[in-house]
Amino acid sequence: MRFSSTTKFIATCAFMAGAAGVSAHIVLDEPAALAGTSYRAVFRVGHGCAGSPTTAIKVLIPPGFKGAKPMPKPGWVLSTRREKLAQPYDDHGKSVTEAVTEITWSAASQNEALPNDWYDEFVLRGALPGEAGAMWFKVLQTCEKGSIDWVQIPASGTSTHGLQAPAALLEIIPSEHVGHRH
Repeated sequence: MRFSSTTKFIATCAFMAGAAGVSAHIVLDEPAALAGTSYRAVFRVGHGCAGSPTTAIKVLIPPGFKGAKPMPKPGWVLSTRREKLAQPYDDHGKSVTEAVTEITWSAASQNEALPNDWYDEFVLRGALPGEAGAMWFKVLQTCEKGSIDWVQIPASGTSTHGLQAPAALLEIIPSEHVGHRH
């Protein structure tokens, strides 16, 4: 029996969403996406640092993720860091030589901090590369007391089993037609 790439994509998403839901790490709402498409990254923050409220979330944009744009969040101050790219890319006939490499959401006040017993989501979007494979988003979580750097990446493969603070994994799935979509 032959399955379409859409069927494979849906099955992979369902499997990965179930696997991601059992951990208390910072994870992506949609842990799989088709290569060469636009992607809306929703980072789920499920707890603070050892019971302390979250006051900031910083996402490090991985190489190959193009045109990162954050979504503002009421009660949080948004900032970005831009850097010169080692490998410029073409966007609608224009050479892009500098891009957003970090996005930070910081609670505007102590009252806006995310309590340990609550969860929230932080959103950005951008374009995925045309090649399939794993893409890791490193996330730095700052709390009123302490911090957690969700930056660990397995030495090989994509299993985060045994890692104390794994980066958020996005599985980029091969696409039958890699084209331009917004």
